[in-house]
Parts: sequence; C-alpha cells; structure tokens
Amino acid sequence: MRTTIEIPAAQRARLLEIAARRGEKGFSRLVQEAVERFLSEEDTRKARTEAALALEGSMSAKAAEALSASVTRIRRTWR
Repeated sequence: MRTTIEIPAAQRARLLEIAARRGEKGFSRLVQEAVERFLSEEDTRKARTEAALALEGSMSAKAAEALSASVTRIRRTWR
C-alpha cells in the first residue's frame, strides 16, 4: 500500500544512503522494517503491561508492608 509520510530531509538522506548500501533504489523496505519492529515492540510492551497488571493483589498485605518498610530503610541510606 502506498502512503505519504513526512520526515526531515536529514532522515531521508540517511535512509537513502542505507538503502544504497543494501543495493536498493528506495527506502520503502527500511520503513517497512522499522514499522514491523515498532509493532512487535508495542505488542511486547502491551503483553508485559498486562502480565504486570495481572499480578495486582497477588502479594499479601503483610508481605506488601514488609517490602514497603524494606524500601523505606534502603532509601534512607541513598545519597
């Protein structure tokens, strides 16, 4: 699918340079790779967030208090 994106001239020049080193005429493949990487990283971030949120409430109140007290003690020694 064709679309239009706006990028600074410096980025365009770098993309063309990289594409040329790869023996490609344009930088469409580079943009496709970048979009694919972004989408993959977004999926990973979303999965990690959901996994972390699923842990909510899995620590007992007593354990949470002990952890909080421990963190407070450690922070007192930070400089």
